[in-house]
Amino acid sequence: MLPAVRSIQHQWPDTKISWIIGKLEYQLVCDIPEIEFIIFDKSSGWSAYKKLRQQLSGRSFDVLLHMQISLRASLASLLIKAPIKLGFDKARAKNLQSLFCNCQIPPSPRQHVLDSLMEFALSLGINNKVIEWNIPIPESALHFVQQNISAEKYITINPCTSARSNNWRNLSVHTYADVIDQIHTQYKLPCVLTGGPSQTEIDFAAEIETLAKHTPINLVGKSQLKDLLAILNQAAVVIAPDTGPLHMANACGTPVIGLYASSNPDRTGPYSNLPNTVNKYPEAVRREFHQSIENVKWGQRVRDPDVMTLISTEDILQKLSNILK
Repeated sequence: MLPAVRSIQHQWPDTKISWIIGKLEYQLVCDIPEIEFIIFDKSSGWSAYKKLRQQLSGRSFDVLLHMQISLRASLASLLIKAPIKLGFDKARAKNLQSLFCNCQIPPSPRQHVLDSLMEFALSLGINNKVIEWNIPIPESALHFVQQNISAEKYITINPCTSARSNNWRNLSVHTYADVIDQIHTQYKLPCVLTGGPSQTEIDFAAEIETLAKHTPINLVGKSQLKDLLAILNQAAVVIAPDTGPLHMANACGTPVIGLYASSNPDRTGPYSNLPNTVNKYPEAVRREFHQSIENVKWGQRVRDPDVMTLISTEDILQKLSNILK
């Protein structure tokens, strides 16, 4: 969402922007200047709405950009006074979002998520897209990298996506271990494993660490969001499936190799690094639905436990070779 915000700031530098944001996401962007952040802690249940109502009491805005299609966000929008409430077009306004908005962005049936969010800025009259993130990295995070990674040049692998049911977007631990060993053999570069604090991610990384002949630096579950951002920012290359750190690395301008088979990178891939993506989604769609990607709905997921086996070590190393050249 940041490029849409940056585009508004670039053309209308005096515009005051208030951003209602989740508690975790706030940790990543909290120090961006000239934006008022209002934290909505969804884990608090109905008390989160009560607190939001208190924070917005007596306030009004010129425009609400309703850029989140969850019902939770729509309920929160009822507490925001604005004559213009801009939401998605009817085809994309899931979870009854159109009932909470009086204006819609133009329809575009096959659009990258970033471009769809940019439509909100363009609908206001913004003329130029500014594809910039500029997320600050504090000194404490840079110090974390210095303390934990001695190598000047390294490859970061973020192996896991979020732990959800039917979320088959992770490569096997054996493939990751093989990639790590091949990187060490061919490039003499160490690999750094990153990830969140869930036990699933910690166990997954530990298994990779055991299988790899050349032990990676395992920082899974050991970093805060800003520390992770610093690790990704200083990496030579980042390798990951469709997950938050992949897009954080893209935002840093770090070369990224996205690993996609169950979802379409043209919709959710690392925006500035799509040519570097290992894209097995068309093959996965043909195998699962016996159709081409043009004939399945935009955003169609391939929910096959074995779908990521379509991606090989050689696929990843070829992309890595192209980048490091």
